[in-house]
Amino acid sequence: MDRPRTLDPRRERAFQNRVESLPLQWNTERFLREGATRKVPERTFSIIKPDAVADGLAGAILAELDKAGFRIVSIRRESITKHEAEGFYAVHSSKPFFSGLTDFMSSGPLFLMVLEKDNAIADLRKLMGATNPANAEEGTIRKKFARSLGENAIHGSDAPETAAFEIAYWFAGYELI
Repeated sequence: MDRPRTLDPRRERAFQNRVESLPLQWNTERFLREGATRKVPERTFSIIKPDAVADGLAGAILAELDKAGFRIVSIRRESITKHEAEGFYAVHSSKPFFSGLTDFMSSGPLFLMVLEKDNAIADLRKLMGATNPANAEEGTIRKKFARSLGENAIHGSDAPETAAFEIAYWFAGYELI
């Protein structure tokens, strides 16, 4: 009768240490042990708008996000069509600024981002500052970088439901791993 092969205790410990150091999703035993109780950071959606990209401010805004502790889950630079902007901002379709907003958002390249951090939605809103840069607190992104109320450098989700919609509108699930 064949006996199962065993490693000597030192090799077994070394093997377990390597397994324990794997990312949580690759380590089934550790995932079952820790995964259900581990707090998952909140995700939010953000756009560095065409005005900030045209002014060469994307790097400075990304640096502000990094300094504030946000982790970029996914980021993509692209130009969107007016039709895509209309779909994204459909909730504002009856408002007088809708046409100007969708024209502006489709006027040049922008950065679409999914960000992650504990309390991400509220923290990003605070970091961005008031929509009107004239009313924004000192040190906020809009106070530092926005041109005007309409060209205010950055967009961020305002609630968990909004973040879920906005993330799904621009990113496929496989882009968020």
